Amino acid sequence: MSDLVPITWRSKEEIIILDQRKLPHKEVYVVCKSLRQVIGAIQKLVIRGAPAIGLAMAMGLALEAKNLKVDGVRGFIGQFEKLCQKANKARPTAVNLTWAIERMRAVIMENPGADADFLKEALYETAERIRTENIELDEAIGKHGEKLLKDGMNVLTYCNTGTLATGGCGTALGIIRRAWSSGKRVKVYACETRPLLQGSRLTAWELLRDKIPVILITDNAAGYLMARKKVDISIVGADRIAMNGDTANKIGTYPLALVAHENRIPFYVAAPLSTFDPSVKKGESIPIEERKPQEIIRLNGRKIAPDGVEAYNPAFDITPHRLITGIITENGIAMKPLGRNLRQLFIRS
Repeated sequence: MSDLVPITWRSKEEIIILDQRKLPHKEVYVVCKSLRQVIGAIQKLVIRGAPAIGLAMAMGLALEAKNLKVDGVRGFIGQFEKLCQKANKARPTAVNLTWAIERMRAVIMENPGADADFLKEALYETAERIRTENIELDEAIGKHGEKLLKDGMNVLTYCNTGTLATGGCGTALGIIRRAWSSGKRVKVYACETRPLLQGSRLTAWELLRDKIPVILITDNAAGYLMARKKVDISIVGADRIAMNGDTANKIGTYPLALVAHENRIPFYVAAPLSTFDPSVKKGESIPIEERKPQEIIRLNGRKIAPDGVEAYNPAFDITPHRLITGIITENGIAMKPLGRNLRQLFIRS
C-alpha cells in the first residue's frame, strides 16, 4: 500500500485534495467546502482516475448533504436528488462517477423511514466505505495480476493507474507494486501520455517514490520498443468497460494495443468490476469526453502551436476486446473470449 493520500476529510467539514496538476514539482492541496468545488476539482483534473473520481464525488455529496438546510425529510430527499443530477454532469466517460452517485442514492432508497440526520450520517459512512473498498479492490487486483509478472520482466504501462487514480495501491501500478514487493525485479516503461503527461508527471513520480525502476518514454516510442523485444507485457487501466470487453481508456491506448497485438505482446487491462457498465454492450456506445483545445495548444502554460490553428482533443479512445489478452479484476482474470469469461467474474461477485 502506498503512503500517498490523494483525498481525505478535515473534520467532516472540508475535503482536502492533492492537486495533481502541480505534481511532480509541488505537493499542493486544494480545500473543497462544497459539492460545487468538488465538481470543479474533478473537471479541472485536480483529481483524476476513475475510482478516485467516484470517491471524490461520493465525498462531495456527503459534504453537501450535511450542509443542506431544509424542513423535513422529504425536502431533504428532494434537494439531495438535485445534487445527484448536478454531480452526474461532472465528466462523461468514467463510469465510476455514476456508479458512486448511485451508491449514494441507494442510501436514501434503502432507508425510507429515516430522518434527515440519520441519512446525512449514513451518506458520510457510505463515502468512507467506498474509500475502504477502493483500497481492498486494488489489493485484490494486485494479487491476481501479480501472477502474470515474472522476475526480470519489462512492463509497459500508460497514463496513471496508481494511488493518485484510485486512493489504494492502484490497478496496473498496484500489480507492479505487488510484484516488486514479492521480490520480482521488474522494470517499468512509462509512456509520457500526451497531452497532459500523466505518465511522466504522475506515474514516474509514484514509482520513483517506491524505488521501482522506471524508464520514461515518449508515447510514440512504445512501438519501437515492442518491435525490438524490449517489452514483455503491457498493463493499462480503464475508465469504462462495455460488457463485451471493449474498453475506454486514456487517448492513445488503442494504438498501443494495436502495436502490442502486432508484436504478439500480451496486453492486459486492470480495473475493478465497478468500471464495467451493464448498460453498454459494445464500446461504440461509451461517451467520449472532448476537452478544451488549449490542452494541446499549450504546454505548462506556454503556447507550443501557431496562432489560429484548430485542435481536436478527445480525452479517451476505445480498445476493441479482440486486442485485449485479459481483464484483471478483484474477482480474477478474464481471458479471451472475454464476453463469456467476464460473465463468470460477475457470477462470483
